[in-house]
Amino acid sequence: MELPVFYAKDLLSSQGFYTMDEPTSKYCIQVLRNEKGDNVLLADGKGTRYEAVITDDHRKKCVVQINSHVTMPSPVPTLRIAIAFTKNTSRMEWFLEKAVEIGISEIIPLITQRTEKERLKTERLENILVSAMLQSKQWYLPALAEPQPFEKALTGEQKLIAHCLPDEKKHLLDVMLPGKDTLLFIGPEGDFTPEEITLALEKGCLPVSLGDTRLRTETAGVVGCTLMAAVNR
Repeated sequence: MELPVFYAKDLLSSQGFYTMDEPTSKYCIQVLRNEKGDNVLLADGKGTRYEAVITDDHRKKCVVQINSHVTMPSPVPTLRIAIAFTKNTSRMEWFLEKAVEIGISEIIPLITQRTEKERLKTERLENILVSAMLQSKQWYLPALAEPQPFEKALTGEQKLIAHCLPDEKKHLLDVMLPGKDTLLFIGPEGDFTPEEITLALEKGCLPVSLGDTRLRTETAGVVGCTLMAAVNR
């Protein structure tokens, strides 16, 4: 039976004991019905995997003793996606969950000329990232950047932009080079403007297609993440 994994953001490798916060304690003790003497795993989101045993099964302040820890290999290469969030919060939350499960290292909310939503509920979104990290048994928490203007996000060595204009472009699988850090740009509902696409190309972005069908923003995001991961399989 696999051991349950809990998030311990502020856990240090030098600690011998750790007290879970109240929500985590309740989930561990009341929901999963763990008790004193049970073994658990902790993840700090920075790559360290801790093996521990419960010494106090308090439902609000569960205490564990750290028995060992190991730093897990970091994801290589770094896969990032810059995407314009839409007004439909549930769809973008779904996208974040799936992006984490696929193995994306960073999500950058884009502010474009047609972006519908620039203010985000950061705490809720970060909780979604944590939940997806734990569910998919990963040890590195993807970064959720502050919303960035499109022109300022155009950095990096291998940059790809998916857009809907009928310009000449190749499928992402035929363009992206494996083993290289990559940043993929996904536009808002209504796509990037022609001016934004021109700017991206001038900054070294390669235009790519994600397939023959027209995709919603969050669907394009998931397809893009999946294809990037596939290139580096």
